[in-house]
Amino acid sequence: MSSTQHVRLVEVGARDGLQNEHLILDPGVRVQLLERLARAGLRTIEAGAFVSPRWVPQMAGSDEVFKALPVRADVTWTALVPNIQGLEAAMTAGCREVAVFAAASEAFSQKNINCSIAQSLQRFEAVMVRAREAGVRVRGYVSCVMGCPFTGSVKPEAVAAVSASLYKMGCYEISLGDTIGTGTPAATKALIEACRQVIPVNALAGHFHDTYGMAIANICAALETGVRVFDSSVAGLGGCPYSPGATGNVATEDVLYLLDGLGIEHGVDLDGLIETGEFINAHLGRETASKVARALLAKQQ
Repeated sequence: MSSTQHVRLVEVGARDGLQNEHLILDPGVRVQLLERLARAGLRTIEAGAFVSPRWVPQMAGSDEVFKALPVRADVTWTALVPNIQGLEAAMTAGCREVAVFAAASEAFSQKNINCSIAQSLQRFEAVMVRAREAGVRVRGYVSCVMGCPFTGSVKPEAVAAVSASLYKMGCYEISLGDTIGTGTPAATKALIEACRQVIPVNALAGHFHDTYGMAIANICAALETGVRVFDSSVAGLGGCPYSPGATGNVATEDVLYLLDGLGIEHGVDLDGLIETGEFINAHLGRETASKVARALLAKQQ
C-alpha cells in the first residue's frame, strides 16, 4: 500500500471504552484523558454520551466534560445521543458532532434499547432533522454487524439495509461495529462488499472488537476493500459484556503499529499515545490491553 494513503482514526476510548470499565471516573480525569489524546495527534475523539446516568453511570457529567474541553479547529469532539433529548443536551454543552446507533440484529435491538430496528430508525428521524437545522453533523453506528450474542450470525444484507437507512437519513458516515468480535477477514470483506452496494465505501468505517483476536486481521481485510476510517480505543479500553474476561475495542496503539508497517499515514504519535494509555490505566487500576504498548513498555524496563 502506498505511503500517500491516509487513514482517519476515530478514538472511542473515552466513551465506548470507559462505559465498559467498572470504575467511574470523575469528569476532570476524563477531560485530562481527552486533552492527552488530542496532543498525541488524534483528531476525531468521542468525548462522552448524553444518555441516562441510570443506564450508563460512567457517562454521567458528559455536559461538564464538553464545557471544559478546549475549542480546537483541528479536533472534533463527538458524543453519542440516543434521542432528541440527548441531542439537545449535547448541543447545549457545545457539541457539534453526534452519533446515533442502531443494530443489525432484532434481538440485540430489543435487549439493548427496548425497541425494534424499525422503531429505532424512526426515533432518529427527529434527531436528524434537528441536527440538520442546527448544523450538527451526525455519524451512524450499526452494532452486531458480524454476529449477535443472542441469535448468532448476522447476514451482510441485513447490515447493508440498516446502514443504507442511516445514510439516507443524513448520517455522513456509517461505522460498522463487530460488537462481540466474532468476525473474520472473509466475513469482513463480505460485509463491506454488501454495504458498498448501497453506500459509497468512503462513507464506511470499521469498528472491530478484539474478543477473538481478529481485530487487526479484520482491519487489514477492510483496508483491502477500500475502507479508510477505523474506530479504536487507547490501551484497548473497554470490555465485552457478552464475553467475560475478553478484551473489547481494538487498541489504538496496535492499529498504529499496523498502519506504520503498511506505510499508511495516520498523524498520531505512538509514544505519546502509549503514555496516555498508561495515564488512564493508572486511574482505572488496570493493565493495557494493547500488545504493542506492552512490548514497547517492556523494552523500557
